[in-house]
Amino acid sequence: MATRRMVLIQSLRTAAAAAALHACRPLEMFAGERRQSNAAPGQTSPHAPDEMTVNSAPQPQHYPQPDFGPPPATLPPEAKAVSGRHSLAAHARRHGLVAGAAVVVRVLEGDPVLQQLAAEQYGMLVPEAELKWRALRPAQDRFDFTASDTLLAYTAAHHMQLRGHTLVWHNSVPDWLSENAAHLDVRQLLTDHITTVCAHYAGKVHSWDVVNEAIFPQDGQPNGLRKSFWYEHAGPDYIDLAFRTARAADPHALLTYNDYGVEYDNADQSERRRLVLELLRGLKSRGVPLDAVGIQSHIKAGSPDTIGKGLTDFMEGVRQMGLQIFLTEMDVNEDDLAFDDIARRDGAIAKTYADYLQIALANPAVKAMLTWGISDRRTWLNDGPTHHRKQPNRPQRSLPFDAAYRPAPAFFAIRDAFDRRT
Repeated sequence: MATRRMVLIQSLRTAAAAAALHACRPLEMFAGERRQSNAAPGQTSPHAPDEMTVNSAPQPQHYPQPDFGPPPATLPPEAKAVSGRHSLAAHARRHGLVAGAAVVVRVLEGDPVLQQLAAEQYGMLVPEAELKWRALRPAQDRFDFTASDTLLAYTAAHHMQLRGHTLVWHNSVPDWLSENAAHLDVRQLLTDHITTVCAHYAGKVHSWDVVNEAIFPQDGQPNGLRKSFWYEHAGPDYIDLAFRTARAADPHALLTYNDYGVEYDNADQSERRRLVLELLRGLKSRGVPLDAVGIQSHIKAGSPDTIGKGLTDFMEGVRQMGLQIFLTEMDVNEDDLAFDDIARRDGAIAKTYADYLQIALANPAVKAMLTWGISDRRTWLNDGPTHHRKQPNRPQRSLPFDAAYRPAPAFFAIRDAFDRRT
């Protein structure tokens, strides 16, 4: 019986013969209902989970995906017209950037047109789930690199860079670990996991999100750290341990701290920015190996809050530490738009991209911009309870390409933002 890797390799050969290139689509993320609070707009009440934490958490409830019908059988002419020197990759490269996207490896095996689109448009890919603990560690004594090796082979075949996401995240702890933590040496397991994974891909990965989303002031812990599984079972210094272990296993990958909620000028995100900068300064002062900061950039069309000085000052603070900046997971959530007209929604989404990137790309420390997905055919934004409470019958139009793989107004807004960068 053919393995997943054999199937993909055969697909790659077939596509190459037909001059069709390759790539992927975004991941399934699950969710639970958000708690209501009396917090003011832009603030989260103590001990209440924020929207990101809730919508990205594994939950037993699964929401049905929108039915767009079968994927396109060929790349539409509108997508062909923006390939080559007109692509996101080409425009980004001219201005000192790498354009990338998050993908799901299983889609590589079943959608050659999306594969072609991704290879035409991007210089970097990151797997949404395939390098997280739940995917790599089906059991304590076993690693499964099948899917992530497949993506590595794909990116290498198309001269693309691969990002690693993520070595430590509170929302990806396997059941065998969380349910038996009291009887396991979690600190040693964390060290062994990072060593094995980073050594497996040593010299082959552009950068690692070593630690993801460690700041959560609502938990009331010292320095604003999230009271996560890793904090409680590996110790408050688990972040230092993770970065030092990653550097020892792969001296060449850029080691990144990745987080969300630092983009808007409101009280909650101002505090998050302060705490993230405090975390970074602490790591640097202790000699912890750190090369970059990932700003996830999950932003909203129709938000009452603005983006401006807070983000600019935060990014300059990061740059002054000698760190690179990656915009790692960008998309535009449009649930709060009050109108259904597609043209108006697309215009609002494009403007949100344009306004954000005008500010973010102004900092020379920004070296890469990745969207969390490629096409509206599949985005994690449709998966969570927040979306199904606000817009249960209106799939998001949040990404550069629509469900038919045609460039959306967001595509041109992103490309134009690259070109405006000096």
